[in-house]
Amino acid sequence: MIELNKLPVCIFKRYLLLLVGLTIMAFGVAFSIKASLGTSPISSVPYVVSLFTPLTVGTATITMHCVFIALQILILRRNYHPIQLMQLPVAFFFGYLTDFGVWAVQKIGYTAYWQQWLLCLAGILLVAAGVSLEVKAGVVVLAGEGVILAICKVLPKVKFGYMKVAFDVTLVVIACTMSFVFTGRLQGVREGTVAAALLVGLIAKQFGKVLEKWKLEGTIE
Repeated sequence: MIELNKLPVCIFKRYLLLLVGLTIMAFGVAFSIKASLGTSPISSVPYVVSLFTPLTVGTATITMHCVFIALQILILRRNYHPIQLMQLPVAFFFGYLTDFGVWAVQKIGYTAYWQQWLLCLAGILLVAAGVSLEVKAGVVVLAGEGVILAICKVLPKVKFGYMKVAFDVTLVVIACTMSFVFTGRLQGVREGTVAAALLVGLIAKQFGKVLEKWKLEGTIE
């Protein structure tokens, strides 16, 4: 149990960890976009939307997260906890950070396919590290994960892992459809998308094992 006098320190540590995780994750998204091998499933829709609208990737991400928050409210109704509205400022922070990340890496160039893969793998590693820090912080989840948790809550027989896969596949299908309809060709979804879908979770688990040794209770061990 956390001592009351140490509670503010613990809360500060957790939110600081969340902000660091979101920053790392945003740069991971930026690297995956720069690689031009396809973004991660969760970023595929915002990226495609940014191709045929005036919206930036970050602004499209914020918009998508707002839709996800609305979906959670519709799914859970009376069981929706207002504390989950913390996902809203997190969405804005993450969206603006994503735009900053895209701007920061814009001068990075490549001349070969293997260099694109280096950027793609860097993005995957950063996203995985960011996810593991977000989970370790344990204060609020991103809105996309919130939708999955909401569905699992009303359908308790459905396992989170299976729903996560179904959710990611749905986002990729939506991104592909919009890409063909509005740009006339497939964009934003490529081999890098598959790599991200397969590797982010696995790498995040490994980061998580390392982070298990770090206590956030505000005590000195």
